[in-house]
Amino acid sequence: MKRKEHIDHILKNWEYSPGEVDARLARGDDGREVVQLRIDMGLLQMEVDGRPDGTRPQGAETYYDYLVAAAIQEGDEFELSEDQCGEADREFVQFYQRRLCWLALREYQRAVRDADHSLAFMDFCTKHSPSDEWTWSHEQYRPFILFHRTQAAAMASLDDDGPEGAIEKLNEGLNQIHAFFEEHEAEEKFEDDELVARLKNLRESVRDHYHVGRTLEERLKEAIAGEQYELAAQLRDQISLRKKPEL
Repeated sequence: MKRKEHIDHILKNWEYSPGEVDARLARGDDGREVVQLRIDMGLLQMEVDGRPDGTRPQGAETYYDYLVAAAIQEGDEFELSEDQCGEADREFVQFYQRRLCWLALREYQRAVRDADHSLAFMDFCTKHSPSDEWTWSHEQYRPFILFHRTQAAAMASLDDDGPEGAIEKLNEGLNQIHAFFEEHEAEEKFEDDELVARLKNLRESVRDHYHVGRTLEERLKEAIAGEQYELAAQLRDQISLRKKPEL
């Protein structure tokens, strides 16, 4: 019997929802788990590990890994070619699409993992970019990736470390975004940035919902700023005890 090539039966039973990231985990006849994203005229299917499209560029796990190996081999003079820039762009898009799925599915650790891949790849591309224009075509999205990563890290920490841990992840992410604005001489825009406002709102929501005051890290920062060094030492001890792994 001729195999059906269309996916009408899938689309019929999975209605498209405009404006929503509609994702799901699915398992095929071979038992392999994949993540699927419903889009306007069909669906995208991605692998859950490695490169989303399931390929291994030149045998490497991702194109980023392949380029790192190429740069090590060629040395400090390594510069991305036009074709390599195009392939890098493809991988950025793939990881962005899968990151959206992980966030929608509340798979927060996986979202952090994919965001870290994109951020590391951006650092690599900046170092080996053929032009400032191409560098900025990616760098302009760094706050957005950091926003996603911070959200995911905070929600994962809420489950693992409690509300104080989540607040600290939000503070760390806000500091990273602030550093980006500072590096690009746009610090005055930080407070008015929509992504910054959303992370601050999330932080205060966590604080209100779980009745959390100033965290130890926040109190330490205030003590140092106020030159309360004895208090700062006490807070450091408390933080060290909290982070010490149980035997």
